[in-house]
Amino acid sequence: MATASVAFKSREDHRKQIELEEARKAGLAPAELDEDGKEINPHIPQYMSSAPWYLNAERPSLKHQRKWKSDPNYTKSWYDRGAKIHQADKYRKGACENCGAMTHDLKSCMERPRRVGAKWTNTHIAPDEKIETFELDYDGKRDRWNGYDASTYARVIERYEARDEARKKYLKEQQLKKLEKSNQNGEEEDADAASDEDEEEDDLRVDEAKVDESKQMDFAKVEKRVRTTGGGSTGTVRNLRIREDTAKYLLNLDVNSAHYDPKTRSMREDPLPDADPNEKFYLGDNQYRNSGQALEFKELNIHAWEAFEKGQDVHMQAAPSQAELVHKSFLIRSEELKHQTKKTIIEKYGNAADEDKPPRELLLGQTEMQVEYDRAGRIIKGQEAALPRSKYEEDIYINNHTTVWGSWWKDHQWGFKCCKQTIRNSYCTGAAGIEAAEAASDLMKANIARKEASTEDAAPVEEKKFASWGTDVPDDLVLDEKLLADALKKEDLRKREEKDERKRKYNVRWDDEVTEEDMEAYRMKKVHHDDPMKDFLH
Repeated sequence: MATASVAFKSREDHRKQIELEEARKAGLAPAELDEDGKEINPHIPQYMSSAPWYLNAERPSLKHQRKWKSDPNYTKSWYDRGAKIHQADKYRKGACENCGAMTHDLKSCMERPRRVGAKWTNTHIAPDEKIETFELDYDGKRDRWNGYDASTYARVIERYEARDEARKKYLKEQQLKKLEKSNQNGEEEDADAASDEDEEEDDLRVDEAKVDESKQMDFAKVEKRVRTTGGGSTGTVRNLRIREDTAKYLLNLDVNSAHYDPKTRSMREDPLPDADPNEKFYLGDNQYRNSGQALEFKELNIHAWEAFEKGQDVHMQAAPSQAELVHKSFLIRSEELKHQTKKTIIEKYGNAADEDKPPRELLLGQTEMQVEYDRAGRIIKGQEAALPRSKYEEDIYINNHTTVWGSWWKDHQWGFKCCKQTIRNSYCTGAAGIEAAEAASDLMKANIARKEASTEDAAPVEEKKFASWGTDVPDDLVLDEKLLADALKKEDLRKREEKDERKRKYNVRWDDEVTEEDMEAYRMKKVHHDDPMKDFLH
């Protein structure tokens, strides 16, 4: 990727260079090394890795991308706090009038104001402070922790440890006081007072480990941080899980086990499929997505989408409470509609399931019938031999029928014997349906007989001839030869006018009277496209 020079390369060398770069990107070839022996990332673009021509780079390097002009005056050291350099014996001209040090004036003096300054007493002259001047670089000027002494944090730790010790000591004292008070009172106190005392003692019996882990106990506490970069306030939740829990990607270290996606922190499959399900506390993300309240939330989302597509102003993210209320009302209405439909069907067709209830012996699974078996396990007497059942469904009655489909046959059609209907999805009408069907059949037969009798008595009707301009030409058609010749001339003239619009006259008179000779001339001059000799007719 990082080329050493911009010298001319042949096509073959250029192709080899490209293949080498692709191999380095795929990890099949070792990465390129710079002048210092460090590897160069093969995914760095060429416009960043290639050095400018005026640097005359002999070997591949990335030094041209780094800051190669460094100021030697920049330093990372810090002030020596509290250091003193010299202490004078008498007051010097230009020194502080209060303490006598030469490094500051009276306004900047940090010592206690003396009643009589060192300028007039000439005694107890303060030593001079060590004055240092540093020239910091860009990062050093903006480093907020520059010059911080890490040893000062020990004071914070000591203060918190002292507070914990004081808390433990106070709790022990309170427990001792409660025990002494309970021993003095003895058994004279009432049961209510004793119960109150026990509750107070339980409150005071705080485990030392729990006191130490107080920071983990408030894991659900939300802390507000004001004056952020964006100008608002943000809430942060810390310690969202107990640190003793094993991470899901550590449950099974086998590389062929369930895949863990570190970007979304999801593991869809079960990492331990062969383990005892009673001992597992994690079954994979798919198990939680398809169980519990996740399915209800999914149905709520789907209902919100469908309602929005149908025109309702429902949005799951903008107004979740409204979407949930709309979904609940939809479920209630759907249940009411289902019950109403069921009630209407039962009122109209009845309920065969409730009419013929099975006997009590079958409901309870008990019977007094005695059955005898032989040594081979065959039934000797007491129970009829059970007929073998086929793989197809048997004795299934649909739509309130009492017989199965195919139990009745008439006029080459199958049907139901109970109502004699030949339609498969029809509802059973019983004896009333049979009577209505017979009455309709008798009425149809009577109508057919009446029609046949009326047709026999009717006068014969003369057969009409075909129209002369129709597609069928009658056999007894007689044409006039002279009129036919005139009609053929007219047809030729008409076709010539159709081919050339200029020969059409200005005033055109149409004659709607078509004679038999005109129709015959039209048939003779008509071009039949399926005629193989059509090109030789004219």
